[in-house]
Amino acid sequence: MDTAIPATNASAPPPTTPSAVPAAPLPQTANTEPARWTVDQVAALFDLPFNDLIYRAQTVHRAHFDANAVQRSTLISIKTGGCPEDCGYCPQAARYHTGVENEDILSVDQVVAAAQCAKDNGATRFCMGAAWRGPKQRDLDKVVEMVRAVRGIGMETCATLGMLKDGQAEQLKTAGLDYYNHNIDTAPEFYGEIITTRTQQDRMDTLSRVREAGMHVCSGGIVGMGETRRARAALIVQLANMNPYPESVPINNLVQVEGTPLSGTAQLDLLEFVRTVACARITMPKAMVRLSAGRQEMPEGIQALCFLAGANSIFYGDKLLTTGNPDVARDQALFAKLGLHAMEAKV
Repeated sequence: MDTAIPATNASAPPPTTPSAVPAAPLPQTANTEPARWTVDQVAALFDLPFNDLIYRAQTVHRAHFDANAVQRSTLISIKTGGCPEDCGYCPQAARYHTGVENEDILSVDQVVAAAQCAKDNGATRFCMGAAWRGPKQRDLDKVVEMVRAVRGIGMETCATLGMLKDGQAEQLKTAGLDYYNHNIDTAPEFYGEIITTRTQQDRMDTLSRVREAGMHVCSGGIVGMGETRRARAALIVQLANMNPYPESVPINNLVQVEGTPLSGTAQLDLLEFVRTVACARITMPKAMVRLSAGRQEMPEGIQALCFLAGANSIFYGDKLLTTGNPDVARDQALFAKLGLHAMEAKV
């Protein structure tokens, strides 16, 4: 990996005290030619005193975003269960006994009704997920209809459908899809401990197809799967060194589901989760950093620290694909307490 030190963010004010000067520098601000980070550099960020790390992340965040605006996305499962993959965290894998039933793909009318409800509740982006290794053409044809219909009601669109073949990303782009989500999950060296039915390079290949088609990339990872702090740093490096880095970076805290191989894994300290958010913000200054799975289990104080650390996007609504999420009223109350407001839609 290139060992060049990332350029300093000229727009950010300098630290005001010696204790606020960490060894790892700020990155450059543009995301068209991202700075090359090393694992050692990001590990050094993780190791900073907590207050210094949060100060650095908040400084970067304010250089690029309204510090009190949060983008709200709603995620729906358009096709649930029966996935042939063996992702150790996923209750939708057919090989695990988790109580998740295999369901047929939703109709376009069902999806549009859910999208309209999400919009009425303040969401600006609607994300559609399907439990496939990758979509067959007949499946993709249905998703294309959904994308067009959701765009038609004035929402940003995102889809996560698994691996894409040549030409499929272009079909989604033509339909009006704004973002394609495909998480890289974890550090390259830890990936094989979590998934064996596809490689991380398979995921990178799909992301390349998405970029070539001209869509925005949504890609992040999952922490709390038994990885080391250094592995969390390596995950951040893998994302930050994409050229360009993802426009949206979901940070998931493992939701343990009985019946999956990762059920019973030692819980990650939530302050370590906050550190991960801060490192994502520092290394990807212009990305939307999203609090994703696991937020339902986070106390309000931890969520507030995540926003302070640079998170500026959430999944909004009482359910993700198959796991719980804070309900709308709870999130609205938290926003009111923190003085946060919704980021405006770009459609």
